[in-house]
Amino acid sequence: MKILVVGAGATGGYFGAMLARAGEDVTFLVRPARAAALRERGLRVVGRDEEWTVEPRLVTAGELREPYDLVLLSVKSTGLDRAIEDVAPAVGPDTAVIPLLNGLAHIDALNTRFGAPAVLGGVAKVVTTLDDSGAIRRLAPLAHLAFGEQDGTVSARVERIRKLLDGAGIDAPVPAGILTAMWHKWVFITTFGAVTNLMRGTVGEVYDAPGGPALGPALLDEASAVAAAAGHPVPEEERAATLAVVSAPGSPMVPSLYRDLAAGRPTEVEHLFGDLTARARALGVATPLLDLATLHLRVHQRRADGV
Repeated sequence: MKILVVGAGATGGYFGAMLARAGEDVTFLVRPARAAALRERGLRVVGRDEEWTVEPRLVTAGELREPYDLVLLSVKSTGLDRAIEDVAPAVGPDTAVIPLLNGLAHIDALNTRFGAPAVLGGVAKVVTTLDDSGAIRRLAPLAHLAFGEQDGTVSARVERIRKLLDGAGIDAPVPAGILTAMWHKWVFITTFGAVTNLMRGTVGEVYDAPGGPALGPALLDEASAVAAAAGHPVPEEERAATLAVVSAPGSPMVPSLYRDLAAGRPTEVEHLFGDLTARARALGVATPLLDLATLHLRVHQRRADGV
C-alpha cells in the first residue's frame, strides 16, 4: 500500500515514522525547509527510553504526480485549505484519506473537495512534540490512531488499513462510530484548552487557585451538552477521564494550543472553538464559558495576525 503522510510534525511524523520503520511504502509531503532538515538529520523519534531514526522519502508541493492508496492528513487547521490543494494530485478514485485533526469542520471541507466516500474519520491520541532539533519527542506512552468509515461500516479497506497499522505497532481501534469518537475528542480538547488558556496557566496552577476546581467541570458540562444535543452524548467514563486530566492538583499539563498562545503564535481558535460555539447556537445550547474562551482566543488571534 502506497502511503502519503501530509506533514512530518509531532503527530503525523510519529505515525509515519512508525510505518516507515516497519518497512511500509511511506512518503512525507512537507514544506521545503522541513524537507531540508529531514534530509540532513533524518526523522528522529526520541523519549520514553527510545531513540531511533528513519531516512524518510520526501516530496514537496507541486511534485506529486500520481494517486496514493492511503493519505494521512496531519496538519494544523490553519493550514488545511492549502494542504487540501497540495495533496489533491495524490487523491484518486481509490484513495482513502484519514485526517488527524481535532474538531469536525475539516470533514466537511474534505468531503466537499474529494467526495465523502474518499474520506474516513480519524482520532489521534499521542503525546508528542517537536523539540528544538526537529526531532519528535514522546512525552507519554499513549499513542493510538482510531479511524473508520463515516457511516460506521467496517469496510474491506478499513480492515486492510487496520492490518497495516497493527503491523507497524500502532494501536488502531475501529470504533463503532468514528464521528462520535471525534465529537468526544473535541469535547476533551476544548475543555482542556479552555481551562488553561482562559486562566493562562497549567492545569495545576488553575486547580490550585481559590475557585479553580470548579472551572474544569463547568467547561466540561458545556462542551458535553453540545455533543449530546448533536446526538453524541459523552459516556460517564469518558467524562471522568477528562476530569482526571483537567482537574488535577499540581499538574504541569498544558495542551499545544496553550503553547501556541504563550508563544504568540496563531491558534486553531475557529476550528476548535468558533465551530463548536456556532454549533451550540444552532442547537440552542448555552455555552457562556466556552464563548468567553473563544473571545479570548480571537483577541489573541487578531494580535498574532497583526490586525
